[in-house]
Amino acid sequence: MCRIYGTFNVRSEEAELRRVSDLMHHGGPDAQSFAHRADWALGNNRLSIMDPEGGAQPYRLGRVTVVFNGEIYNHQELRERLTGLGFHFDDHCDGSILPALYTTYGERFPEHLDGMYSVAVMDLRSVPRMVLATDDAGMKPLYYHWEGNAGRLHFASELPALLGFAGVPAEEDETGLDAYLTSKTPFGDRTMFRGVRVLPPAATVVVDHRDGLRIKHRPMAHEQGLRPAAGRTLEESGTQLRDLLSREVSRLLVADAPVAAVTSGGLDSSLVTALAAQAFRASEGAGSLHTFNVAYTGTWPSDERAYAAEVARSVGARHHQVEIDPATFPDLMTDVVRHLGQPNADPITLSTFSLFRAVRDAGFKVALTGDAADELFGGYSRMTQAVAAAHGEDWAGAYLDHLAAVPRALRESLYTDEYAASVRTAEPAVPADVPQTLRLDLGTRLRRITAVEQRYRLPAYHLRRVDHLSMASSVEVRLPFCQPSVTRFAATLSDSHKLVPGQGVKRALYRAAEGLVPRSVLERPKQPFTLPITAMLVPGQRLWTLAQDALDPATLRADGRIRPERVAALFAEQAARPDDTVALALWSLMSHQLWRQEFFGAAGARLPLTAAAPVLQEAA
Repeated sequence: MCRIYGTFNVRSEEAELRRVSDLMHHGGPDAQSFAHRADWALGNNRLSIMDPEGGAQPYRLGRVTVVFNGEIYNHQELRERLTGLGFHFDDHCDGSILPALYTTYGERFPEHLDGMYSVAVMDLRSVPRMVLATDDAGMKPLYYHWEGNAGRLHFASELPALLGFAGVPAEEDETGLDAYLTSKTPFGDRTMFRGVRVLPPAATVVVDHRDGLRIKHRPMAHEQGLRPAAGRTLEESGTQLRDLLSREVSRLLVADAPVAAVTSGGLDSSLVTALAAQAFRASEGAGSLHTFNVAYTGTWPSDERAYAAEVARSVGARHHQVEIDPATFPDLMTDVVRHLGQPNADPITLSTFSLFRAVRDAGFKVALTGDAADELFGGYSRMTQAVAAAHGEDWAGAYLDHLAAVPRALRESLYTDEYAASVRTAEPAVPADVPQTLRLDLGTRLRRITAVEQRYRLPAYHLRRVDHLSMASSVEVRLPFCQPSVTRFAATLSDSHKLVPGQGVKRALYRAAEGLVPRSVLERPKQPFTLPITAMLVPGQRLWTLAQDALDPATLRADGRIRPERVAALFAEQAARPDDTVALALWSLMSHQLWRQEFFGAAGARLPLTAAAPVLQEAA
């Protein structure tokens, strides 16, 4: 696991590369290196997980140079295949096979990878070209700035690092606020910075001097024409899914560093925990699995610590209970905003950041989680409501409003006339493909919704958050539910094996968990794993004071996009009658203002992105 960065058709000085590297030092503290020539550069910060003594980057084979972030789970199989073709490898690190794989298959090399990754290749064998690739789920993001007229490319694994390049301006996309409030973080390839984009999942990019930058989209699992298996019973689906997940969890436990599991107390993480504990027991000398759960000091709604502890006891794991004091939230908000690089309206960000910091403090560099199961197997209430909606109802519009940080009607009441006018003429807040996918009669409602969840919401809103906030503490998160075999299997399930209104959600997954997960977890109502902000965002709490300071009327008036009197009305309403919708609206607006302060300063000026540089070793 690493952080990568680089340039094409750009002259990069060593000092600049060191600055960019330093801004991601937390994601790769074990080694830093780069390769650069007159008009290109590739850099890497390494978090050593596989073969710590080998795997030094950049990798080279002749005139091909590669840097890599992630894990390749089928690297041994690929190494054997490539050895048979005459290639030789000096170590057993997973990324070491990439130059030979690229030399053999060219830009189609990602089709042979099973894992989570972002890869950058500099190919100087004939016409110089750079090739970038992201994994099929979007687990390892890559941000870039492309100057089409000049043919210049900068890229990095994190936004603050990308902005550390002198050629990448830090300018706010002012209509990004609307995109953020519409979907809790920008969807598609959009970011909150003007001219800065993020590669979508399953993308291969080729850049050269002749044709510029071209993005090729590889088909994701739900786009491969897979159809429900005929005649398969729910019981059979559950059994097959359990066996599949058991194999994948066992594969993802292989590491040359300590591995733990995150256990929220819900179905998804509990099943991953149970399967991981089972694999630990089967592995001689592996010891006990360690599990981690996060909760908050005091008594708050939706506390899941008892369920998580019960799961850990039932599988014989050594359990770690992490507690966050709400009094520390203001300081945490600053750290979270900086590491994310742009606002994410889910309050779980504070929990996620604190949890992985505790995981690393306990000595673990790898953690398995249950993320992405809801998107694959139909676990959200918004999905059930859309499927259950009567014919003729605007179920698609209602579904999209469920994705919002602030519902449409409330958003429109918050905007000033000037900002509302600019939003109407700007790039759509939600990519045009999203409503088209939902409304075109291509498959069932649930299959259309699942397609949107997997291509847009999961990578933008969920996976980037997990990646940035875990790597902030030098922890690699592995996600069994994002494995290609699992996403393909989910695409072969019938709707009735996912959700049936009135009968349940994630039905095949519940069947898979029977006998492995305690009945108390299987029979409890589903609840989101998040911060209870409705209870915390009230007068007398630290969050209330922080929100009022961030959303000061003078600040909003100077910004000119949000009506101060409407925000004051939200504060009054929340103080009198705490409400989920109002609390999330205030939280989202506060998070946006804190992001602006972090990256642009109180007056909107760019903040210096500098820090003490680590010692870097230039690759020979």
